[in-house]
Amino acid sequence: MKKNRMIIYSLLFLFVVICTYRMVELCIFKSDYYRQEFDKLKNMTIKGSTAPRGRILDVNGKVLVDNVGINTLIYNRTDRTTSMSEVDIAYALGNILKFDESSFTTGKLKKFFMVKNDGCRDLIADEEYQLYKERKLTLSELEALKYERITDELLSEFTFEDRNAAHIYSILSTGYYYEDKVVRKHLSDEEVVAINDLELPGIRTDLTWERVYPYGDTLRSVLGTISTNGVPAEMKDYYLEKGVSLNSTVGTSFLEFQYDDYLRGKDALYKIGENGRLELIEPEEMGADVYLSIDIDKQLEVERILKNEILNAKKLQSAKYFNHSFLMVGHPKTGEIVAAAGLQLVDDHFIDITATMISSSYTVGSIVKGATMSVGYANNLIQEGKKVTDSCIKVYGVAQKCSWTKLGAIDDIRAMAQSSNYYQFLIATRLTNPNYRWNSKLGATKEHFDIYRNMLASYGLGSITGVDLPNERTGIKGRTVSDDLLLNLAIGQYDTYTPIEVFQYINTLGNDGNKLKPTFMKKIMKGDEVILEQEPSLIGKVDMPIEKIKRVQKGLREVMISGTGRNYASAKIHAAGKTGTSETFIDTDGDGKIDTNTTSTAFILYAPYDDPKYSVMILSPNISAGGHKYAINLRVVKQVTDYLFN
Repeated sequence: MKKNRMIIYSLLFLFVVICTYRMVELCIFKSDYYRQEFDKLKNMTIKGSTAPRGRILDVNGKVLVDNVGINTLIYNRTDRTTSMSEVDIAYALGNILKFDESSFTTGKLKKFFMVKNDGCRDLIADEEYQLYKERKLTLSELEALKYERITDELLSEFTFEDRNAAHIYSILSTGYYYEDKVVRKHLSDEEVVAINDLELPGIRTDLTWERVYPYGDTLRSVLGTISTNGVPAEMKDYYLEKGVSLNSTVGTSFLEFQYDDYLRGKDALYKIGENGRLELIEPEEMGADVYLSIDIDKQLEVERILKNEILNAKKLQSAKYFNHSFLMVGHPKTGEIVAAAGLQLVDDHFIDITATMISSSYTVGSIVKGATMSVGYANNLIQEGKKVTDSCIKVYGVAQKCSWTKLGAIDDIRAMAQSSNYYQFLIATRLTNPNYRWNSKLGATKEHFDIYRNMLASYGLGSITGVDLPNERTGIKGRTVSDDLLLNLAIGQYDTYTPIEVFQYINTLGNDGNKLKPTFMKKIMKGDEVILEQEPSLIGKVDMPIEKIKRVQKGLREVMISGTGRNYASAKIHAAGKTGTSETFIDTDGDGKIDTNTTSTAFILYAPYDDPKYSVMILSPNISAGGHKYAINLRVVKQVTDYLFN
């Protein structure tokens, strides 16, 4: 018995010690912590509407994307708000705000009717309630019966004020309770004053922000988009992981998405007061400004030239299937994009498709010969300066393949200048079958295709460029391995490449084989402070001695002096470049079958040859479907280079 009492006393003593320790901990050691936690519960806070995003500017500080403030009515439900008080709020706001009748849907009216009439219990018979209690009817089935029995006749009793309030109530009561609901934008100053005078719980007027574009549709697709009503559902997980609230305005595509972490501002913070009114604790903070490498003056001139020449081309019957071109200007030694225009003509007006330069792909023809000639140099398949007679090649089972005309005696430089297909075919035969004879097999293998594709990719063709835009895709690599297709690959008639890949390719050629990441962003600033600056990013190098790369460059220079590109630019700028023509095929009647062959053209250039300042590339798919081929690339490049260098 005595032993039991000792155990009880010991347990009581231990209990007192624990309680004393907890009291001391609460009142002394952790008093500040628990006071803060209590204050958090007592002083509930919510984030305000999204702060203004940072601007997007060109390289000279001209604003491409800005913000405009608009008066906005916002509701955030407090813990003191009930469905009936939301009805009262709706009527109070309805005295000031009038919505269009088209907004008053039947669903909204029925929902409002139910709330105003105690859930419409009288529309359900006792027997039906009994079935619900017996779990033979679900709650959703019971609610469906109520909605069905709210007839048009019952709703006809609603006045305009009732229907207007029903629409407002629908906005107040829809969505997550903790989210801001935008009731109306573009309020007048008078409406703001009248609403604030009502002092309604959870209601506030705020200055929210919308994007404006001083240069209209110029670069509109690349600049990207932002959300208009919080984080889109499909991006919810992505932004939640970043700690972004679901009612924030966020970037949803291209540059707005790519640099959202910098552009997005810091939202204001409000405390919910005793009467449900919101008190500002922390003001909003604007996002950082993103400066692009784009020069808007050059961009506008490039677009003007391209638009005019697309319209000129469309005057020809042969250009009936032609409707778009891509044109880019950049700095070869940095990878910076100075101007980029993808323009499509639709029903006599132009659509900006510039952003598709990272996803749309095309056969580009002979412009690849700088890279495919490198296959010959890198594998010792070319004797520099040795002349051969331009001719045709015939492999077994395939019609003979020739150059575009008989070019006579040519060495490697003349072969590049005059765009000899035959010279490229010789390289391919020496790679695959050094004992090739007329009408014999080459024995092309996947490894031979890989040798070509690896060289092309080292220049930028057929690989991800790393441009600072999301969701970049490469062109299409053909899957079939054959002698004929290897020869096609060698002259740019098999795989397809995106415009951004072609842009990186000409930059690599002009930068001594150093492959740089193409970039739009120049720097990011917060006020007067530079918080991020773009540096040239080397992502690869052509695996070939520099003297061999210089030989390729010499061939490209000769293209512009005495070859196929001699009229594309003024001799004064000392350019290097390459023309390209490819046979392409399209479906003209939408039945999923290729039915028409067309001609597509491409051109690349950098200048000056000895110290490149600018690179230019243009692609014009389906420029001709027989008949006269409009020289759109020549006309555009001549005007663009005259403008750039003058």
